[in-house]
Amino acid sequence: MPRFLVVLDVDSTLIENEVIELLAAEAGSLDRVAEITFRAMNGELDFEQSLRERVATLAGLPESVFETVRSRVVVTTGVAEMVDAVHAAGGRVGVVSGGFHEIVDPVAAGLGLDYVRANRLEVRDGRLTGGLVGPIIHAAAKAETLTEWAHDFGVPLRQTVAVGDGANDLQMMAITGLAVGFDAKAPVRDEAHVILDRRDLSQLLPLLGLRG
Repeated sequence: MPRFLVVLDVDSTLIENEVIELLAAEAGSLDRVAEITFRAMNGELDFEQSLRERVATLAGLPESVFETVRSRVVVTTGVAEMVDAVHAAGGRVGVVSGGFHEIVDPVAAGLGLDYVRANRLEVRDGRLTGGLVGPIIHAAAKAETLTEWAHDFGVPLRQTVAVGDGANDLQMMAITGLAVGFDAKAPVRDEAHVILDRRDLSQLLPLLGLRG
């Protein structure tokens, strides 16, 4: 049986939440963030531009907001079962996110994931600056990450699976062996090989031959 590398998006895929919205609710900028997201989805802003604009609304939040927000994150049904089954079959699971390491890392550690990559929020003197540190994880970076992890694991791209719901996932879906749209938005529904509309990630297992 081939070993699979499964790479998932995080917001609205691995977890039920959109982390930027949880943070914005704490900053009182939820309406502003929703407006920027809407403009981005309509093609008026690219991902990096929209991300930077949304993160700018978080300036001044105390670092303790990470703990507050982490406590509100809900892991999607079936994730633990899926991860355990992929591991049992000798595979690996990673997440690549346009969200933030500060929230994603503890979730990934709790689930025993093999790889994590996300954006990083800038904190100075215990408060968010409204900026980001390091390279931005956008659509091209997601595809590059999937390729890098496949190389690290020693599997060809045909033995990789990409799972996501939004336009930011399309480039990694285009190069993977199996592209899975999870409760996906319009552009992904057109490009994915398979659509899963029930919010249960254990549905991946029959597709990989890991459950009847």
